[in-house]
Amino acid sequence: MKTTLFGPRARQRAASLAFIVGFFLLWEAACVVFSISPFVLPRPSAVLVTLVERFPALMPHIIQTLMTTMVGFAAGVLTGVILGAVVGSSRIAYDTAYPLLVGFSSIPKVAVVPIFVLWFGSGTVPAILTSYVICIFPIVVNVATGLATTSPEQQDVLKALGASRREILFNISLPSAMPYLFAALKVAITLAFVGTVLSETVAANRGIGNVMMIATSNFDVPLVFAGLFLLAVMGVVLYGLFSLLERRICGWASRGADTPLA
Repeated sequence: MKTTLFGPRARQRAASLAFIVGFFLLWEAACVVFSISPFVLPRPSAVLVTLVERFPALMPHIIQTLMTTMVGFAAGVLTGVILGAVVGSSRIAYDTAYPLLVGFSSIPKVAVVPIFVLWFGSGTVPAILTSYVICIFPIVVNVATGLATTSPEQQDVLKALGASRREILFNISLPSAMPYLFAALKVAITLAFVGTVLSETVAANRGIGNVMMIATSNFDVPLVFAGLFLLAVMGVVLYGLFSLLERRICGWASRGADTPLA
């Protein structure tokens, strides 16, 4: 269904935009009406002014955080897809690797950062590794689940035609797991930002996390919220890009253009 100027999809987007704008207007009004101190909760207008005035100085930190996150995320996706394919294709691998993955995923990543710093020193490498390890688990789980839910009838047909396990994996199992993979990518990219910022606040001299840490020590609360806003924008943009790719590549699996999740 095509999106028209006054169609249901356009009205839905306009309502979403109005809700977002209303949220910030309500935030601004609450700060004014209740005389909330800027050291507790700055007004959105003050955050916006801070963001505009300091944007040139923030740009190198934005690039640092974005590049670090994308490198760790890309490595995590590659590792997660390989592990997910192995775990989802072999019962032995599932019984062996899955408990280890669950156990490692249960470890708070803030406890892993000091180990990375001890091994590699402070800087970019610990941030990349933290971003890397934090986004592997959802990818492995979703890819393995997608492979496990492959239609057995299709597999039986290919087996009857003489297809090998490798041919079944690449022609049936992996394509059918693509919706699960994209669902994992949209979750993993947000987690990757969490890992990067977490490491930057502990052991880095550049990046949005480091900026927020310094701003907190200087009681510059508007700058802290400006950093949060930048992280939110980057996360939403990347999430939207993966959603667009999902619709392009896995349009056959979507629920329809007139549904809220389309």
